[in-house]
This record gives sequence, structure tokens and C-alpha cells, in this order.
Amino acid sequence: MTKRILAVGLSVTLLLTGCSINQMGKEAKNLDALRPDKMEAATSDYYTELYRPQYHFSTPTGNLADPNGLIYFEGEYHLFHQKNGNWAHAVSRDLMHWEHLPIALEHDNLGQALSGSAVVDWDDTTGFFEGKAGLVAIYTNTEGGESQSIAYSKDNGRTWERYKGNPVIPNPGIKDFRDPKVFWHESTKKWVMVVSTNQSVTFYNSDNLIDWEFQSQFGDKEGSHVAVWECPDLFELPVDGDLNNQKWVLQVSIGDNEETNGSTAQYFIGEFDGTQFINDNSPETILTTDFGQDFYAAQSLSDIPEQDGRRIWLGWMANWRYPYQSPTEPWKGSMSIPRQLSLKTVKDGSIKLFQEPVSELESLRADHIAIHSMEVEGEQSINDFSGTNYEFEAVLEWENVEEFGIRVRQSDDEDTVIGVNTKENKLFLDRSRAGLEMLLDRNGDPFLFGNVHTTTYPSDEKRIKIRGFVDESSVEVFINDGEYVFTNLIYSQPTSNGIELYTKGGKIKVVSLDFYPLYSTWRERPKENEVERIVVSTEYLTLKVGEYQTIHALLKPDWVKSSNPFSWDIDELNIIELTESDEKSISIKALKPGVTNIRVKHPQTEITREVKVRVLE
Repeated sequence: MTKRILAVGLSVTLLLTGCSINQMGKEAKNLDALRPDKMEAATSDYYTELYRPQYHFSTPTGNLADPNGLIYFEGEYHLFHQKNGNWAHAVSRDLMHWEHLPIALEHDNLGQALSGSAVVDWDDTTGFFEGKAGLVAIYTNTEGGESQSIAYSKDNGRTWERYKGNPVIPNPGIKDFRDPKVFWHESTKKWVMVVSTNQSVTFYNSDNLIDWEFQSQFGDKEGSHVAVWECPDLFELPVDGDLNNQKWVLQVSIGDNEETNGSTAQYFIGEFDGTQFINDNSPETILTTDFGQDFYAAQSLSDIPEQDGRRIWLGWMANWRYPYQSPTEPWKGSMSIPRQLSLKTVKDGSIKLFQEPVSELESLRADHIAIHSMEVEGEQSINDFSGTNYEFEAVLEWENVEEFGIRVRQSDDEDTVIGVNTKENKLFLDRSRAGLEMLLDRNGDPFLFGNVHTTTYPSDEKRIKIRGFVDESSVEVFINDGEYVFTNLIYSQPTSNGIELYTKGGKIKVVSLDFYPLYSTWRERPKENEVERIVVSTEYLTLKVGEYQTIHALLKPDWVKSSNPFSWDIDELNIIELTESDEKSISIKALKPGVTNIRVKHPQTEITREVKVRVLE
């Protein structure tokens, strides 16, 4: 027996507000032209699985880990990444839209191809390229202990050949000897390698990327030593934009440990002469790269053109406490958004690393929703916009308030909170109600995933700028132009799309609040008024007889609004029954054991969505 249940609603009115990205400026148009020539249709199922990131990089299937060999060459950005000891490969012309290519480096007689880097050998110092320029990958092999090997490509990274004399740096008799980062040091006219060696890094020099000489080691009693150091990066940046005052940044990720409740990352600022690194800060100073839990193995892009001039990196959005334990199928893991790096002097006179989203992200903006300035005391829902794939920016001021913040990915049962506690002088990102409370970590032990991450904040400043990027399974937050950064995975229901401002013990002034819904980078952009798909709060539901459950539905993309109700077809009304409904949801009661389906429809589209319901005794 099949019966259709239609929620009572108003006549159909579908609204697409704002202007398309192609009308938002010359620069956006230029970036728009760099999108891949062939993409899946907007209504395709490609990259629409539950929790699948819509504008972050993720692999189609399998495990994704450390970014490797990030490099720009002849109009293409190359992103390699760890995939079970192989180098998976993708290319992009705009850092946003990626084309997956075949595996670049597989296992060979020297074992796995672990993390490393890539360079353009512009002057053919290796002799591999007959006097032309080519790509050289430097990676860690595993057979007989971790050692450093190289491979090269003469066809823009499409095929790779291993150097017959590998490894170029044999294992020196230690367990942890991996993750080589290589770059050309102009002052000494040498290639430099920095490689992780347990809780230190070691520097080597070479004229030709083949013959390497030990130079020095850094790390003894410097910074945090709560776990192994991994995936080093080393680069030079001007301080406060002054090209005559440059400092070197040494970044290392820190493995899983109890003190930080998982893995983390730190950086050092100092001097590097091509052979040794000198830390500018006291040895006990710890500079944290990201105050969230899911930013690891960050690597910067090599060989970005001089006229661009930016230092850009991205990291693996995961944690070594739960590297492949996410509730996602058929893939595990994704990358952060690319970030531009800078060094700036802060109020106490110290120098800090700032991270800001790259400008290319603005080419994904589908609309601009500006909220009028206002005062907030208590709770204030945002009614003009809701969504799960968007960027926002808020400027907030206060005089006397104990706590305030922004709740995103909100529903009756879920939210992720970006907030300030002025009593404790803390910034925080709270995912305790973000959909996943516990998971089993890589050791099979329970781990409290729904946790809170904090850092100190001088709240006497009475003003804060918050820029956030919200996607299907992540939130990245950049405070005060990237002085403080939080990166966290979340696993909220796809229909948890509300946004709310709140205060406790006082009020705040919202100076400005702007929202930018973002296009997916994995499918074609929808036509005006086109519905991409229907999402539901759950696709599979198990109930016991007598239990109740509410199911929600939404139209995608986020900027599509409709006052017309969804309709719900229930196959077997003797298994479940409708108890109540509104324009976007129904509540059901389990009547007797069995399995049935609910099909969700909307008059604006022929697309349907199915919910499978299983009732137990």
C-alpha cells in the first residue's frame, strides 16, 4: 500500500538572490575561465555523498593523507598526496577545481613512496632533462629503513621515472628519517633538504639533487617535544611586507600524543643561511600553527611565479588520533583550503605567522548577503541566509559581555560554535554538538570527538574580525586576518543549516556581517533557478516499534529558497505512520517490524530522495 502525504503550503516561489559570480568583477571572470573544460552536470551524483566536501579537495575513493610535492609548473598547480604509501596526483589551473590523474609514484623494490616534496629543476642540475626544465620529486622510501629517494618527470608530471641510484640519502641508522622538503637556496646556489629526524630536523645541501651532504641539525630542547616531528617546511617571508626585513619560517607537524589530545603542529621563526637554522625566540617558546584539531602536514607550494609572489600552503584535514576513522564512504580525508602566509608584528612586539584564505576562493561566491548592523543580546537567528557550503565574515564589538559567538550548521539538535569567552580571555571552536560525539580512534579506543578547542585572546581589545569557511564536514576559522586559525572536522546532518548569533551576560554590536554561498568545485554551476538535489537529515533510519523520528529535507544549492512544501511517499503505511508534517519535515511513528521506503519529492524538480526505514521489534 502506497500513500502520498503532502504538507500544506503556499504557492511555489523559488528565489535566487544576488548576482552570479560572472558579474562580480574582472578578476573573477579571469579565474572563471580557468575551470576545467569538462565537468559533471550540476545535477550529477558526483561528489554528493554524505559529508562530501564541496569546495575542498578530497580523493574519489580510498585514503587521503599528507599533501606531497605541491608545485606550480607551466600553468598548472600539482597536488600530490599520500594514499597508502603511494603518491596520488591531481592538477588545477586555479587552486580550486582539481582534475584527478593516475597514481604518480607507486611502491617499488625500495618499498613505499612516503611523504616528500617536488621542485622544478630549471637549470637541469640533475642532467635528467637534456638541458631543459623538468620536475623532480623527493620522497621517503621504506625498504631497509627510511631513506630519501628521487624520481623525475619530463612530461609535466604525467609519468615518472625513478633514479636508478636510489636512495640518494641512505638511512643513517635511525628509525624516523622521512618527509624531505627541498628548495633552491639562491644565496648559496645550493639545493637544501630539510628532513624530519625523530624530534628534530636535519639539513642537507646538494648541487644536483643527487649527491647530498649533511649540514646541521635543529630541534634539541627547542619548542614542543611531546611527539615525533614530521613533514617539515622551510621558507622565507618578509616581515610586515618589508622586503628588506625577511625571516625564515620552519614548520613541523607533531604526531599523536596525550598532551595535545592528538596530533598538532608548531612553527619557528628565525634565520637560515643555507646550512643551519637559528631560532629567534627562546627555546621554550611554542608557536602553534592551528588551534583546531584537524590541520596536519601542511606544505607550501614550490615555484609559484615571481610576479605572483605569494607563499601558499594547505594541510591535511585530519588528526593522527583518528586518521582514517571518519564516518565517510567511499573516501577518507580531505585537504584544507589553500592559505596565503605572511609574517606580521603583533601588539606585544613579537612576530607571528598569519594565514589568510587565498583570493581565488572569491571566484566561488555565488551571491553576497549583507546583514544590517545591529545589537545582539541573547540569541538572534539569521533569517536572510542559511546553508552548509559558504563563507562568512563578521566584525563584532563589545563593552561588557561574558561570552558571545556565532553558531553555524545549526538545528534543534546540532551546532558548531565559534566564540569568545571574555571572562577567561579565550577564543574557542566548540564541536560538542556537531553531530558526532564519539568515535573509535586508530587504536580501537573510544575518543571524545565532540570536544572544544581554545586559545588565549586579549579580549580587552573589544573588537574581533571573524572569517569562516563552512563545508559539509569542516569549519575553518580565521580570526583578525589570520592571526588565530582553527580547523576542525564536523559531521553534522546535511539539513543542519541554521546560523545564529548569541551572547551571555551582556550584548555585542554587529558592525558588519556578510555571507557568501559558494559554488561546488566538483560539478558544473547550476543554471538560474536550477535545483541540484534534495538532501535529507538521514538516509537510513532504524527504529523500534513505538519510537518516533522527525525527518527533514532541503533543496540544494543553499541559495535556492521555496515556500512550496515537500511531499513524502511512504511505501508501507502498516510499518510506519505519519504523525505530523510541515513544509520541510515529517514526523513518523514505527508501528510494526519491517522495512519500508520514504521518497521525498518537490514540485520544483523531478529529482527525488529516498529514506530507508527499518523497524525492529
